[in-house]
Amino acid sequence: MNKTLKKIGFIGCGKMAGAIISGIKTAECAKNLQLKGSEVNFEIAELAQNKLGIEVLTDNRLLAIDSDVIFIATKPNMVRDVLEEIKDEITPDKLVVSIAAGVSIDTIEKIIPNSRVVRVMPNTPALVKEGMFAAAKAEYATEEDLEFVMSLLASIGKVIEVEEDKIDIVTAISGSGPAFFYKVIEDMARAGEKLGLEYEKSLLLATQTALGSAKMVLNRGEIPVQTLIDNVATKGGCTFVGISTMNEENSDKLFFDVIQKTTQKAHELGK
Repeated sequence: MNKTLKKIGFIGCGKMAGAIISGIKTAECAKNLQLKGSEVNFEIAELAQNKLGIEVLTDNRLLAIDSDVIFIATKPNMVRDVLEEIKDEITPDKLVVSIAAGVSIDTIEKIIPNSRVVRVMPNTPALVKEGMFAAAKAEYATEEDLEFVMSLLASIGKVIEVEEDKIDIVTAISGSGPAFFYKVIEDMARAGEKLGLEYEKSLLLATQTALGSAKMVLNRGEIPVQTLIDNVATKGGCTFVGISTMNEENSDKLFFDVIQKTTQKAHELGK
């Protein structure tokens, strides 16, 4: 943990920032950190302060001045205005972390050039401490900066480092991915309902099975995922028929198309 980065400020205290703040507060490093936020609307600031248990200012510039690390956690369409507002306060000793989807490092650096910047792609399961984050550092950010950011985010999920040119793929897989998995779970549950099982029971079956299967993939060690499939789909059995149907319907092409088109859209939004 970088001992010089102790004051962490969040511009924007919405759901994602709130999840990160709550995660940091429960982490071992929390005792060495000071967390603050900012919301320009007084009522929203007061609500955020009461909910998160941190001081929430109503002045972004003051927060930037008093922070070693500044998380940009506003809606993407507000990032440019926020950066213009605080750019004079971004000194070389400060680290800027953007969690705004679709806002490139290049866009950020045009407003605050020569600054230490780390871009992060989060996802909504961070709200239940099962987030998946990808972090990419800009030219002037150090490896220590990147490690610091990743260690903070690890308190509410898993984190990988990527080059920024891969962020759009990350957006498609983990940023948009929760909705795709919700869709699969819902479709399985509705299929069970159509076949005669109560919807809520079908939904629980599909949901818990997705959760357990995901854990088995994470804990598989060196075993290929295909081996996990083969272990369940024994030839001639029920699962084998289901997997064969998926193959006949080209499920691999379906998911490739989903990820490819989502990646393309993320790229367009980032221009």
